[in-house]
Amino acid sequence: MQILLANAKIMFDKAERTPRSFPRFQTIADALATEMARMDVEDLAKQLNCSTKIAAENWKRYHNFIAAEKMPAIFAYNGQAYKHLKANTLSDKALDYAQQHLWITCFLYGLLRPMDGIVPYRMEHCVTLETTHDKPVNQFWKDYLTDLLIDSVKADDGVLIQLSTEEYEHLFDWKRVCKEVKVIHPLFYVQQENGKLKMQAVWAKACRGAMVRFILNNQLATPHELNAFNYEGFEFAPNWGDKEFPHFVRLQ
Repeated sequence: MQILLANAKIMFDKAERTPRSFPRFQTIADALATEMARMDVEDLAKQLNCSTKIAAENWKRYHNFIAAEKMPAIFAYNGQAYKHLKANTLSDKALDYAQQHLWITCFLYGLLRPMDGIVPYRMEHCVTLETTHDKPVNQFWKDYLTDLLIDSVKADDGVLIQLSTEEYEHLFDWKRVCKEVKVIHPLFYVQQENGKLKMQAVWAKACRGAMVRFILNNQLATPHELNAFNYEGFEFAPNWGDKEFPHFVRLQ
């Protein structure tokens, strides 16, 4: 199986591990970064839809993009999912498995393998540049990433575990992906006192990271094995969802 996990906005400045591979679309990332570096802080804040403080930090990052020390992608992000993935505690065996089976979705680099070398950055789906032919960056990537993702899944066992988020589906022709490969989209809910299920963003992100960790540590071979996932009270709920959208529920 192949696995999708979203990147994170929060990143470390450096990591103890060194990269083992290069991003497939490094040349495009360089071109995007070069254009971002030409903007002033105010324009960068508008493009990234962020505060002036965050824009100023990323203005410095883009100006240092080529020279900055590279980190393996899986060790570079520090968002909620990655805090529960706990990459620093993964064995070499689990990381080797990840390098063959995990894709990290990203608006700057497109698709990353976990040990691809990257530098700190911020990029949003709505950014439009000359390099993207004035399209939003998520639309720009479709022609590059759809075949890559489908081909990688077909070269494996034909199964894609979607643990990224919905906004990153726009990087691909998602209807075509779902038509050509088997997509499993685990969902994580908290059951309320009235019995209804509610998705809570913080827990959903945490469980996505924890499930990736579960897959990597156990080197799962079939989607059915996901049913054994149990984390912080979230466990498989056979009475909800279906095979394509398995539900993992925690009691309130």
